[in-house]
Amino acid sequence: MDPFLVLLHSVSAGLSSSELTDLKFLCQRRVSKRKLERVQSGLDLFSVLLEQNELDPERTELLRELLASLRRQDLLRLLDDFDAGATSGAAPEEQDLQAAFDVISEHVGRDWRRLARQLRVSDSKIDAIEVKYPRNLTEQVRESLRVWKNAQREDATVSHLVAVLRACQLNLVADLVEERQQARALQSSGHTGSSSLSQMSWASDVPSSTAF
Repeated sequence: MDPFLVLLHSVSAGLSSSELTDLKFLCQRRVSKRKLERVQSGLDLFSVLLEQNELDPERTELLRELLASLRRQDLLRLLDDFDAGATSGAAPEEQDLQAAFDVISEHVGRDWRRLARQLRVSDSKIDAIEVKYPRNLTEQVRESLRVWKNAQREDATVSHLVAVLRACQLNLVADLVEERQQARALQSSGHTGSSSLSQMSWASDVPSSTAF
């Protein structure tokens, strides 16, 4: 079963009728009035957005924006879990970057604007982020990091984030990011070592075919 469709089904089941009305209002510029009139559930709305390529497993920003507007932290956590699962299949560098995003989003708080400016996110984009996620500091931080990552592409690295955090005097957050990276590296090497040890053990248990 498609995990993304399971996510959308769970989100739809958790929406009240008034929240669905709010979502339909927010999607007016994306979905025609005629289509919106036929929307009777969250699944109906998500189906339209999928058909219009406004939503897919690799582009969940719109869904995150809609759920944040409803202030449904429980449904946002479902989305976080899905994104974390999708990230687990990504390249190690991407996984490291997402892990750093998690730490920064959790600990930077109101200093996110200073960090965003140091990352060369424009004031207009910072203002747009505040409008998109009012009174939701965690999502404001995370969105500013996404904007930076999309602008930098392959130049977006954890080491650069750590350097910028220290330039902003956010040394505690920088330390936490580095600690998370070290823990991930140890975990990764531990898995590799266990795998190698298991293979060696298996090989030692195989009877030798050499005649004595």
